Amino acid sequence: MLNVTINDKDVSVETGATILEAARSAGVQIPTLCNLEHLSPLGACRVCVVEVEGAKALMAACATPVRDGMVIHTNSPRARTARKTVVDLLLSEHEGNCQYCDRSLDCELRVLSFDLGIQEPMYVGAKPGGQADFSTPALVRDGEKCVKCRRCVTVCNEVQQVGALFPQYRGYETVIGPAFAMNLDDVACVQCGQCAAVCPVGAITERSHMEGVWKALADPDLHVIVQTAPAVRAALGECFGMEPGRLVTGQMVTALRELGFDGIFDTNFTADLTIMEEGTELLTRLKGALAPDDPQLPPPALPMFTSCSPGWIKFAEYYFPDMLGHLSTCKSPQQMFGAIAKTYYAEKVGVDPAKMVVVSVMPCTAKKFEAARSELADSGFQDVDFVLTTRELGRMIQAGGVDFASLPDGTMDSPLGYSSGAADIFANTGGVMEAALRTAYELVTGRELPVDNLHVAPVAGLEGVKEAEIQITAPLPDWAFLDGVTVRVAVAHGLGNAAAVMRAVRSGERTYHFVEVMTCPGGCIGGGGQPRFTTDAVRLARINAIYREDEGKPHRKSHENPDVLELYASFLGQPLGEKSHHLLHTNYEARARV
Repeated sequence: MLNVTINDKDVSVETGATILEAARSAGVQIPTLCNLEHLSPLGACRVCVVEVEGAKALMAACATPVRDGMVIHTNSPRARTARKTVVDLLLSEHEGNCQYCDRSLDCELRVLSFDLGIQEPMYVGAKPGGQADFSTPALVRDGEKCVKCRRCVTVCNEVQQVGALFPQYRGYETVIGPAFAMNLDDVACVQCGQCAAVCPVGAITERSHMEGVWKALADPDLHVIVQTAPAVRAALGECFGMEPGRLVTGQMVTALRELGFDGIFDTNFTADLTIMEEGTELLTRLKGALAPDDPQLPPPALPMFTSCSPGWIKFAEYYFPDMLGHLSTCKSPQQMFGAIAKTYYAEKVGVDPAKMVVVSVMPCTAKKFEAARSELADSGFQDVDFVLTTRELGRMIQAGGVDFASLPDGTMDSPLGYSSGAADIFANTGGVMEAALRTAYELVTGRELPVDNLHVAPVAGLEGVKEAEIQITAPLPDWAFLDGVTVRVAVAHGLGNAAAVMRAVRSGERTYHFVEVMTCPGGCIGGGGQPRFTTDAVRLARINAIYREDEGKPHRKSHENPDVLELYASFLGQPLGEKSHHLLHTNYEARARV
């Protein structure tokens, strides 16, 4: 431990801690625009400069390790003047357009400028300008607003390992974006939106679908329904000042009803449906590998990887095209919902599917890209018409004049609104794995999955790659070939971790039967469309809320959802049957990387 003094306060911190970390541990806040939790310090923005006694120059708090006996002043006149000058210089190049900017209410630069007492520009002159990029279905880039903090570069390269964004040129001419001034659609961008989630200003935002949804709601000839992803209910309250992890499921339903939707349903319903299809697919692959009917046929691809996260799917198409056969053929719950809504539900309520509009509320920007994929239209129509992020729904509720905090709890509509607790935990890293194991284990053995404290602990939590083994003993007669088999599973969240797993599987270093991959850190609860700013503390609060939602459900296994069982009995037939294969499954193709 090292002993330092910060603003006349004695502080003990571990060796290797930075000044910024030491200050935060003492409850002293130092502003920064480039620092990201757990990632390499950049010292790029210089907003966090502090004065250290004995040092000639001011030090960047985020990138300076503490030394024993160091005396630090975070708010001295010299540090405060320098910080104000740095922000003034950033403002001189920033085309804020604050009255129209998507980030005007939660812009970190605007808040910092206010806190520093900046009331008029100190430096007036030409601005460097920047590229406007509207090329992708999910994201919009406005280079004129960029403050070159490099957060997007850090998260794209270090966390996601996608490498779509880099600093180009130098000094005043610096541009943050794809190489050679290309658009995002020209490079291997998976549209996960983590760049938008960490951007302190409005330089990268989601492509808004709000106006299209408002128009649809106003059209009396359209039947407009909405589905809500499991992660949204643990984060939407943050848009209205509630603490992270506050469950607002019922209030969300009431707010959507007040906005005028004709049907309010739950993506959880098709999360349960996904487990029925995906679990059956996994068991079918295991049987083909361990007890093949025809030994002459090549064994099915194992491990099988989950396919519910669209950023991960696009990442695999770009970076691991040779392993696409390992992906589950299941559509994501969002897309399954659209296909079922425009067939089964439309027939049930007597609505022409051509007059039906399906809106999704998702924690994810990549879902906007997924909804636009041409192959996802097996109902004869585009499965999903509009995708709103959690942030966009929050803005629509505010624009609609709805007092969210005072709303009573509402309930989802039938028949696509009921779900098990297994569907809720799709929001969390490890959740899809646990939901699948609950069902697959019981189908194979006739017994509940043995767990500690209601959950499969080895696949929970924020460790980047998690592994578990499930021993199969005394299976039912149809699954006798699994007797004594140890099913090996893995869970990865964040595409950098997913890439490490893929490389280990490809090389033979690791062998698994089933692997869950989530694009975003923490899973969907940390998605690129969730309320900002997402730290590990926020992720854990949301994760714990989702587990509470699961634990309070009367049904906690997907194969016990009575409405899903009715869907199979009256419409689909059976998992992996002809109709479900047509409506609920798809395939993927390799994408060329620039």
